[in-house]
Amino acid sequence: MTDLIDLTMLQALEGLAKKSFSAQELTARYIAASQKGQPQTNAYITETYAQAEQAAKASDARRAAGQVGAMEGLPLAMKDLFCTKNIRTTAASKILDNFIPPYESTVSQKLLDAGTITLGKANLDEFAMGSINITSGYGPVISPWSGAEPAKATRKLHAGGSSGGSAAAVAARMALGATGTDTGGSIRYPAAISGIVGVKPTYGRCSRYGIIAYASSLDQAGCLTRTVGDAALMLRSMVGYDPKDSTSMNIAVPDYLASLGKSVKGLKIGIPREYRLEGMPQETEKLWDNTAAMLQSLGAQIVNIALPHTKYALPTYYILAPAEASSNLARYDGVRYGLRVTGESLNAMYENTRAAGFGAEAKRRIMMGTYVLSEGYYDAYYLKAQKVRRLIRQDFLDAFHQCDAILTPPTTSTAFGIDEKTDDPIQIYLTDIFTVTLNLAGLPGLVLPVALCSDGLPMGMQLIGKAFDEETLFTLGDALEKEVGFTAKPPFTA
Repeated sequence: MTDLIDLTMLQALEGLAKKSFSAQELTARYIAASQKGQPQTNAYITETYAQAEQAAKASDARRAAGQVGAMEGLPLAMKDLFCTKNIRTTAASKILDNFIPPYESTVSQKLLDAGTITLGKANLDEFAMGSINITSGYGPVISPWSGAEPAKATRKLHAGGSSGGSAAAVAARMALGATGTDTGGSIRYPAAISGIVGVKPTYGRCSRYGIIAYASSLDQAGCLTRTVGDAALMLRSMVGYDPKDSTSMNIAVPDYLASLGKSVKGLKIGIPREYRLEGMPQETEKLWDNTAAMLQSLGAQIVNIALPHTKYALPTYYILAPAEASSNLARYDGVRYGLRVTGESLNAMYENTRAAGFGAEAKRRIMMGTYVLSEGYYDAYYLKAQKVRRLIRQDFLDAFHQCDAILTPPTTSTAFGIDEKTDDPIQIYLTDIFTVTLNLAGLPGLVLPVALCSDGLPMGMQLIGKAFDEETLFTLGDALEKEVGFTAKPPFTA
């Protein structure tokens, strides 16, 4: 019999429906796997096993009564950026170490309403500020792919960020799926280097209510799963209009599962010449070309496109995101919630609290953001970056007159060690070079694994869609997934 933790979401739902096992049995297996995997990966900040057991019991009771949700009985990890009622929510920052929200985020509530079971709050970069999940106040996340490199068997690899805990939990079989947030690639990059699927929907598809903000005009909730079909299932339960979020779009929600199994014949796939960077590893470029050839063999048409302002995306992002962060993080002052470090005056209390509560990367981005918003620099940096952002979005709008979707690498290389490149933040920022454009333009993206590279580590490819056209991405992703046949598992699975 297949181990329960090796089932996909869709397979697990089928097994639950046939009474091959119960939600309590499935959850118990995942709790055991998480307990085994936590010392290896540090994927969770807070485990909620007791609540999960109770939720599984309630799920079985609902199923027996004929009240079956769309994701009834499926155990998930919840990124610790989503507020969860009466469960500690830290954003991986010591400044929120003791914060217990009195309310539930809209996305997590939607998943609960669909019947899911929360195993724990997944680790992340502090306030989602990071690309490799080493800035967490609760320690770095270790990729379960550590040990896959024959020549570097003892090297500990990063799991990507900021949703590294979510990615590690899914890849290591410590959860069936996980929520993530994506501000500049924080779902897609971890998925790409962890051998799993990651989906960032169009900005406005998922409510941001109850998600602790990093950069409000860029943040978007999404999901990490082991298959494209599971991503379609999970995202369907997460999206939808929310009057509590002014950026939430009041448009119809498609049945993403209906997008699976369709032909890709006749779809035009754009290949942007600007993404062929000088110095890109030949192996990455070859995988990109091979993936395009696979889509072509399935009947898609490959077309060359131009995204001329791509080279300005990274500096634009690292002006706008810190600017918004400096404003959003001003609320953590020791007065209303979270950490408070006393001082001789109110200002001293502010200074002491923020100095003790924020980590180095959060402080760096707050200072960067405050600088670009300051008098004399606002026009030179922030306003100019907003204008460039508009040009980047226009590039995509122009390109989509020629194609239905775009294929690119999500990153230039496989994962590196958690203690490498840490003395040069710019080198870490460069890992976002192929992902930030989507956030600046508000577009959807899907990453799926396509191969193991010569170092034994996974690499994914990224599909970019038109605004609110996640359906085409699921159609392409599902077809490509079947063609690729990626079945590799990390050396460590719980």
